[in-house]
Order: sequence, then C-alpha cells, then structure tokens
Amino acid sequence: MTVVIDCNIFVMCLTSTSPYHFIYKALVNGKFQLAVAGDILLEYEEVLQQKYSIAAAHAFITLLHELPNISYIHPHYQWQLITADPDDNKYCDCAIAGQATYIVTEDRHFDALKNIPFPSLTTIGIDRFFEILKSGS
Repeated sequence: MTVVIDCNIFVMCLTSTSPYHFIYKALVNGKFQLAVAGDILLEYEEVLQQKYSIAAAHAFITLLHELPNISYIHPHYQWQLITADPDDNKYCDCAIAGQATYIVTEDRHFDALKNIPFPSLTTIGIDRFFEILKSGS
C-alpha cells in the first residue's frame, strides 16, 4: 500500500507518547510505502521545526532519505483540485503521480475531493489509517 501523508498526521504521531505513534513505527518498519515530493518534504521540515525543533525536523527528514520504503515522486502536472487551500494540492499531485492508495489527512480541505470524479483520490483520517495498519490490510 502506497500512501501520501499530510504533514498534520506526522505532527500527531511522531512523539512516543502519542496514541498514534504506531503509525511512525509502521513507517520505520516498512509496513507501508510513503510517496513524497520535494515540496512535501519542505513542508514537513518547516512545520516540524515549528512544532518540535530544528534538530527533530532534520532527524526526521534524514530518516526519510534513508528508509527504503519511501518513493520520491516528481509530479509533472498540477491538477489544482483543492481551491480552498491551494497549498494542499501538492499532496494530491503526488498521490496521482505516485498512484497512492490513500491520502492520509485530518485537513477538511481534502473533503472537496469527494466531489471530483476524476482523477479519483481516496482520503482517510488518522483513525482509519491506524486501523488499517493494525489489521495488517
């Protein structure tokens, strides 16, 4: 299973005290394929620096570069599917180009994708993704 993960999910699951830390451990243990693009990595780094620290953000980005289950995607087309927050479109473009099964997010701007028949993108929240990983599906 290949997924694109919105930055807000990593903010919620990186600390070992988080109830969602299992998602981070599943990534590290290769339980799913993560698709990322350059602009997504930049957002991860920027937001994690703000929420945690420069060192924590750097360590996470370095880890992503070392994990074998990370797919680096270079979208060649910008679909502009989300108008409420155009910055979220980088996740959609990466998911389309990387043929992702899901976009995992808690951002309600992605609800707009439910009304777009093509290209078809499936979004799920952190709780559903957690369940999928726990069940091994």
